[in-house]
Amino acid sequence: MDTENPKQRWVQLLLGLVVMMTISSPQYVWTLFVKPFQTTTGASLAAVQVTFTLVIVLQTFFSPVQGWLIDRFSPKLMIAIGAALSGLGWIAASKAESLFALYATYGLLCGLGTGIVYVGIVGLMVRWFPDRRGFAVGVVAAGYGMGAMITTFPITDLMAATDFRHTLLVFGCILGVVGVLAALGLRAPQAGELPNLPEAKVLSAAQDTAPRAMLRTPLFWLMFAMMAMMSTGGLMVVANFASFAREFGVADAIVFGFAALPFALTFDRITNGLTRPFFGWVSDNIGRENTMAIAFTLEALAICLLLYYRQNAYAFALLSGVVFFAWGEIFSLFPSILTDTFGTKHATTNYGFLYMAQGVGSLLGGPVAALIHDSAGNWVPVFSIAIGLDLLTAILAYFVLKPMRRNWLGAGAAARPDVALAKPAMV
Repeated sequence: MDTENPKQRWVQLLLGLVVMMTISSPQYVWTLFVKPFQTTTGASLAAVQVTFTLVIVLQTFFSPVQGWLIDRFSPKLMIAIGAALSGLGWIAASKAESLFALYATYGLLCGLGTGIVYVGIVGLMVRWFPDRRGFAVGVVAAGYGMGAMITTFPITDLMAATDFRHTLLVFGCILGVVGVLAALGLRAPQAGELPNLPEAKVLSAAQDTAPRAMLRTPLFWLMFAMMAMMSTGGLMVVANFASFAREFGVADAIVFGFAALPFALTFDRITNGLTRPFFGWVSDNIGRENTMAIAFTLEALAICLLLYYRQNAYAFALLSGVVFFAWGEIFSLFPSILTDTFGTKHATTNYGFLYMAQGVGSLLGGPVAALIHDSAGNWVPVFSIAIGLDLLTAILAYFVLKPMRRNWLGAGAAARPDVALAKPAMV
């Protein structure tokens, strides 16, 4: 084995990106299959949409178990199994005739598969890139955020030419096979394999912390609460995007030659993907908490402007992209700061626990926002809550999380003089 090959980690990053792209379609292309499954099962929209909820819940709330399995067994094996389950979910769903079959195939298999892959890939990248952790996690997270852009139009065309069952079967096979093949090239770095880096460039924790010990620290729960608040506030906007576009009267307006709503959705996917490596790279250079304070404040400002100019179609379309740009970076910043703080040894399992905060956000963001809207009769209170959560999290990042992490890492360095000089991610 060549332990001095600096290109190996970039190969791993590329493979991780490919696998993440193959598992993004079950979540981001689901909307194309809702109506066909309604027709097939004869079920209500709400009943069919339970499938999507299952995907998110299984992906996030089972992530600690998935992370433990990846740490316990081979990352390559588990991530390949996850990619296979995700593809198999579509293949099996192509035969589904009932709601139960739909839940057990698309919901269960795709949810578990995407969760295994997501936490597994993130866990590997934080190990391969101790000096560029935010950037590397941002790249693979962007793959999950933007991967469906490649498949959306081919899936739409194949559904028009054949039917949704044939489309699920074909793309389930393609995505499953590509994901498994790419996963088989993944592995964890071995001793002496990473390039020789100046100690000051390694964004490392003073000591590795096991999940049980991590869960007993107020520091972890502060991170969990912050990620849950950002997920909830962001998803209040994301999950109801089409609804408030129609209520504002801009959904069908023409901007740059396109209808405002589909233009905004496409633009948002791009910015939501680009923000992850961008802010990850920024945080590698100016510090995680500083970057969080800037990004979260930017999102609050963007939502304020979006609300103020809500009846201007051009402003709506462009500002929605800024909102997504300032929100999507949570998927690079939080796993990076978690590993900076609690170490790399248990990184995958530890992130599995933090990733549950995204599940909390998915359960609260969409339904709670809809209830608030129905109660108030408009979207202003929903936007106001999202703005408040953004600003509160920005303040917590800079004035609470930053000193708490400094104290935690300082205490760890004092306990282990051999690593006392390691740079603690610019706190």
